[in-house]
Amino acid sequence: MYTKFYGLKAKPFRLVPNPAYIYLSSRHQNALTYLEYGLTENVGFIMLTGDIGMGKTTLVRHILNNIEAETDVEVAVIFNTIVFSSDLLKMILGEFEIEYDPDINKADALELLYKHLIACYSKGKKVLLIIDEAQNLTNEVLEEIRMLSNLQTDDEMLLQIMIVGQPELKEKLRSRTLHQFAQRIAVSYHLAPMDAQDTLNYISHRLKIAGCSADLFSNEAIDMITKASSGIPRVINLLCDACLVYGFADEVNPVSAAIVEQVLADKGGMGLYTASETDNIDSDTDGIIDLNNRIECQTGQISSSKDGSEEGSLSGYTKGNGAPASCCISKDEYQVLCHRIEMLENSVQMIQTQVESHIDELKSRAEFCRDQLIKNLQRLIIIEKSQNLKIAFDYVSRMKESFLKNDSLNKSSGVTAK
Repeated sequence: MYTKFYGLKAKPFRLVPNPAYIYLSSRHQNALTYLEYGLTENVGFIMLTGDIGMGKTTLVRHILNNIEAETDVEVAVIFNTIVFSSDLLKMILGEFEIEYDPDINKADALELLYKHLIACYSKGKKVLLIIDEAQNLTNEVLEEIRMLSNLQTDDEMLLQIMIVGQPELKEKLRSRTLHQFAQRIAVSYHLAPMDAQDTLNYISHRLKIAGCSADLFSNEAIDMITKASSGIPRVINLLCDACLVYGFADEVNPVSAAIVEQVLADKGGMGLYTASETDNIDSDTDGIIDLNNRIECQTGQISSSKDGSEEGSLSGYTKGNGAPASCCISKDEYQVLCHRIEMLENSVQMIQTQVESHIDELKSRAEFCRDQLIKNLQRLIIIEKSQNLKIAFDYVSRMKESFLKNDSLNKSSGVTAK
């Protein structure tokens, strides 16, 4: 829509992870160095974590593009992580294009995978398994993944595994039940938000790739985007794309600070949320909470004080006697509260998905058991009929023999009497 107006060959701030637009900030470059070291040295488990929108998937796709140019590496990627441990091996076999029977058991599946790894090892090929969104994996599935690291020779790992996920993955691996898994991670890196200079370079880089030779954003606009995004690439993309749309509509070139202000004011309608309004609490960069606008919640409202201080009032709750209760919270406390609510919602959604999957699996097993029971009953009925026929046949045979014997005795007695 705005590409022709701004002289662009393509939209520079698409949300789809595109390695062609990748900008290696200092933090992303460090992450790439660590990951490449782990892959080169064949260290076994590699872990990459980062908040939502930090560019983890884009970085992984960049690595995959580099790997695809090499003929001595075979790669499988798993994106669907809401799985049972019984399905994991089948998914891995499928991603490596290994043929298997749908009814295969775990032992046979492991044997197939091991044979494939040995075949690759004999050809001098490395095998890499990448698991994205790994924070959704259950402890049981993570333990299954850990067991895959036992597939090795005396001196070589047959399978390298890279797990990619949000910070919840790190928290999960700190639990006592997953200590063995955590100890096997040889290389790990956590992506942090970009600083102001990297944010400026990021925007310029994407514009240049899209064919822009001039600065489309004023310095003031860049500063506002930097503060509002807190250095998170996905939020930068959302803001910049919306600013270009607004600028095109108002025929403003370059994009001014006034356009950014308008985007930030209307961001709800654009599906736009800055980092400070989500879960970027641990970021080194301070986000912005616009407490001058009242934020309506289902349970109450939060508004700023008249003097612009950090404390707001929370109302809408009631005491036991029905009277309204009130309290004061700071911006940081509000952020923590929103973060915890979001984590709870995500946990509930994940539990709901797992419960539904368990129910489906139980239904499938019940149907299978019912079919098996019917088959077994039919088989038992056939056996019972066969046995009854045999018994009846034996009984008739014995009765016939007895009748013939008695008849013969009767005839013999008649001859003797004469």
